[in-house]
Amino acid sequence: MIEIGDKAPSFHLEASRGRTVDGAELQGRPYLLYFYPKADTPGCTTQACGIQEALPQLQKLDLTVIGVSPDPVDKIDAFADKFTLSFPLASDLEHKLADQYGVWVEKTNYGKTYFGIERSSFLIDANGIVRAIWRKVKPAEHAALVAEAAAQL
Repeated sequence: MIEIGDKAPSFHLEASRGRTVDGAELQGRPYLLYFYPKADTPGCTTQACGIQEALPQLQKLDLTVIGVSPDPVDKIDAFADKFTLSFPLASDLEHKLADQYGVWVEKTNYGKTYFGIERSSFLIDANGIVRAIWRKVKPAEHAALVAEAAAQL
């Protein structure tokens, strides 16, 4: 499980709108990886729209934002288009990156046990070091927490 002060794992994922996201290409710039359970659900929509609204402020801090879910790219594209999300949403179909960050966890809902994404975010500095972690983050509070922490980098 990733902790504050750890080196961020490398990654290369397909993302929305024909993009790819690659940790090596982010070297020298701070970024936020936020993991969300499922595109176009109420909590994930609240979280993504909050980030989109805060994006101008986050970009002034030179922060790149990447959302990550286990959804296929076509579903992510539809979500990004529906809510006009301009930042990349990456597909971690096999949950390899989620496993590395310790956010692919056992969950229980209505007595049913299954594995899925724990809504979590990781703020990584320009040197690739994890500087802040939010686990089980509340969607409506997420953008403000990120902006406050990013301003301290």
